[in-house]
Amino acid sequence: MWKKYQQYYKDNFRLAYPVVISQLGHTLVALSDTIIIGHKGDVPLAAVALGSSLFSVFMVMGIGMSYGLTPLIAQEHGRGNIDACGSLLRHSLVINLILGLVLSTTIIIGSNYLHLLHQEADVQEQARPFLQFLGASFFPLMVFLSFKQFAEGLGFTRQAMNISIVGNVLNIVLGIILVYGFNMGVVGVGIATLTDRSLMGIAMAWYVLKSPRFRQYIRQFGHWQLSGEAIKKILGIGTPVALQYIFEISAFSGAIIMAGWIGAKEQAAHQIAINLASITYMMASGISAAAGIKSGNHFGAMQFKELRLSAIASYHMVLAMMSTTAFIFMLSCRLLPLMYISDSAVVDIAAHLIIIAAFFQLFDGTQVVGLGILRGMGDVKVPTIITFLAYWGLGLPVGYFFGIYLNFGVQGIWWGLLLGLLTASILLFFRFQHKTKKAILENDNFAAINV
Repeated sequence: MWKKYQQYYKDNFRLAYPVVISQLGHTLVALSDTIIIGHKGDVPLAAVALGSSLFSVFMVMGIGMSYGLTPLIAQEHGRGNIDACGSLLRHSLVINLILGLVLSTTIIIGSNYLHLLHQEADVQEQARPFLQFLGASFFPLMVFLSFKQFAEGLGFTRQAMNISIVGNVLNIVLGIILVYGFNMGVVGVGIATLTDRSLMGIAMAWYVLKSPRFRQYIRQFGHWQLSGEAIKKILGIGTPVALQYIFEISAFSGAIIMAGWIGAKEQAAHQIAINLASITYMMASGISAAAGIKSGNHFGAMQFKELRLSAIASYHMVLAMMSTTAFIFMLSCRLLPLMYISDSAVVDIAAHLIIIAAFFQLFDGTQVVGLGILRGMGDVKVPTIITFLAYWGLGLPVGYFFGIYLNFGVQGIWWGLLLGLLTASILLFFRFQHKTKKAILENDNFAAINV
């Protein structure tokens, strides 16, 4: 097996590890916010949990929409069609800026209606200004994502990684200063996040537009005529991908609202466990993004056998990584929550949830890699249906049934989420097998006819 896949492991790893670190940047913002505020008590922690969970639904919508660019860039690059890349970037940037403005406004206005979620009054009061700052950060986040996805579609993944690292260090330092130095509470971590994302957006745009390595690819970027066909092509991939992310992340956000019905301690424990699971998920989504880029390159060049081998190598990589994180979760289930909070009751609840998170590591990793591979091939509609059925048709209702109706508490909610991940993982793998084997067979038949 090693000899068969060795080159694919190496190629995928070189492409994946900067994307993994860059993807982690989105989660590490929430992680640092959670850790910084956690030692202020369970109410501030629950407020950050509520605000972050609600914002994450919008954030993944933006991430998903921006991903509409990446496979198209990878496919055109695989075909050697360089001039199309700049035009695609121009159209994607316009779409993302409009989306950023609309959703940023929606988040800020929507923060005034948190009472409709029936959360504790103190949690609502502190979550409101935090969510408003997160809403303001959405627009620069979309600028960052537009140029990031363009660069990664061409295989240039390290600069986004470097910008993410610097941005997260800035977020942590500024957050600590504002929360503890100026005693600003959750508002402090909100200001830090807005500052971090604004600077990251500026830095990523400057890098792509000024770097000599992109000069040949952005020749068509400055021609500001818009094509309905190009917009339709980007939305045709970006919209289903955004829905895929929304269906999964909103299920977890729905779970935190249900946890809030049980109590602030359960909600705080849920935030700790989901924050840790989000870190490993973003690591897996980095492998997924790299798998999608390689899949797009091979698909554009009609190298379907290489596409399948590269994709299977990505499955191997994510299984190895998520097995490791599952083992760490099992061993450290009581130690990890202490990074966030010292409340023994919250730590005890979170430890049980982390055990469940260890169980769903493999399913979470394989489902997101399956989505990435299929996305690179331009297959997005059926995977979107699969994610909807898995999370909203099965995972969340089962979680409500066990957690709320049968009164098993927040652990019952999490067992429902695990079932949703398992279902998505299996169905997406079957879809991958069907699509790649069919593509290889059709290509071989076409070659035989033309010999």
